[in-house]
Amino acid sequence: MKIYVDLVILLNFFLDFLLLLSVSLILKRNVSIKRVILGSLTGGLSILFLFINVSSFSLFIIKILIAILMILITFSYKSIKYTINNLIYLYLLSIILGGFLYYVNSELSYKNVGLIFFHNGIGINWLLIIILSPIVIGIYVIKSRKLKEEYSKRYEVEITFLNNKKVLLTGYLDTGNNLFDPYKKRPVIIIDKNILKGYRPRCILVPCTTIKDRHLIKCFKIKKIIINGKIIKDECLVGISDNKFEMDGVDLLLHKKIVKEK
Repeated sequence: MKIYVDLVILLNFFLDFLLLLSVSLILKRNVSIKRVILGSLTGGLSILFLFINVSSFSLFIIKILIAILMILITFSYKSIKYTINNLIYLYLLSIILGGFLYYVNSELSYKNVGLIFFHNGIGINWLLIIILSPIVIGIYVIKSRKLKEEYSKRYEVEITFLNNKKVLLTGYLDTGNNLFDPYKKRPVIIIDKNILKGYRPRCILVPCTTIKDRHLIKCFKIKKIIINGKIIKDECLVGISDNKFEMDGVDLLLHKKIVKEK
């Protein structure tokens, strides 16, 4: 069985470049492509250790040291936390990509030596790896950034009703929520009606205009609201939504004025 070292190094460089670039995009490190290339070259040359007769434990330690070196070359050192986060995401992405290659190996019954896959003595289609690997990692990067952006707008909210009943909810900052009551210009947050569970407050009707129509929404006063552990001093109203929110796990839509002031 022939193994072309130059081809192995080239493929390893490509995959390391893909992983380091993905870490930069997910964590928004904004490093230059030059630094990513230098880090990838370091990782690419590390494949040579597979051909050296060392113990499995020694090889494991060497791989960790090389990964740390790749991170330092690519992102430099700013703090321990900064470096560890970079390293964690590098390994996380490596596991995802490695899992994908393992899946290909299992489905197509390939045997492998490191990242080299064989089937009946024939090397795996390198073009397949080069094409599919960026797609898999790209999907993960897009989903991760979207998820990170969505969860950055989620808040822990504690509401105390006028009857002193307290509820702990998950709020979402809805930048499109510009609803104020026309009487005292109080911001209105929108709550899922199922959260009330038998609570029957005295309501104030507030005009609400949406893309579909214009209607009146039932709103009520509350005793206190705490967002991420901080008490909101300004008065606000809570509007009752008859429709369940599409976002998973969200109980109420926060008003940007309230979050801005907290």
